[in-house]
Amino acid sequence: MTGAVPDSLERIRDDVTGCFRCPRLVEWRERTAREKRASFRDWDYWGRPVPGFGDPDARLLVVGLAPAAHGGNRTGRVFTGDRSADWLYRALHRAGFANQPTSEHRDDGLRLTGAYVTAVNRCAPPANRPTPEERDNCLPYLEREIALLADLRVIVALGSYALDGLARVFSLRPKPKFGHGAEIAVTGPDGRGGRTIVCSFHPSQQNTFTGRLTEEMLDAVFERARELAG
Repeated sequence: MTGAVPDSLERIRDDVTGCFRCPRLVEWRERTAREKRASFRDWDYWGRPVPGFGDPDARLLVVGLAPAAHGGNRTGRVFTGDRSADWLYRALHRAGFANQPTSEHRDDGLRLTGAYVTAVNRCAPPANRPTPEERDNCLPYLEREIALLADLRVIVALGSYALDGLARVFSLRPKPKFGHGAEIAVTGPDGRGGRTIVCSFHPSQQNTFTGRLTEEMLDAVFERARELAG
């Protein structure tokens, strides 16, 4: 009798991109890909769930909410092709985790070193609001990624939704309070400790345009992440 096939990031990628578990999200992501935004009318939209991206030997994991309708849902790479991506990858580049400060499409030459980027939900949700059921359908993918990132030391939670998802993955009770720069020590289901969640406001336009999040604030988060990563 043969044993079970071991899990891998490649297997998670295949499982994610072939997922149809949430009818509302399937309908929305596919309709958005068909109708497109006028400025991207010449694009062949991805229109599927978006897998994680980065270095399998990552010591840093960055977790967001979900792909943007005309960002990751268009390009097929998480945090790519929108203004949130511009902020995130500039910060990762300045901190030494990315070889370039931009993420525009899947073949743009971007490489991450020591970092992996993912999200709680893998499909673009209407109004950026997944339902609790849609969140729970996706969380096993995040759990599997964390289990496979053997060198992981620090997780940056971009926004309170990301922290909520991580609190469920790590069974944190009571749920920790979100605050920019807050740090939470965690032990995984496998019993491995020595990991820290660092919270940051999400680099959404709602936060960056209003000055709630500045580039200096985001840089400080990733400087701290690099320190914790060792």
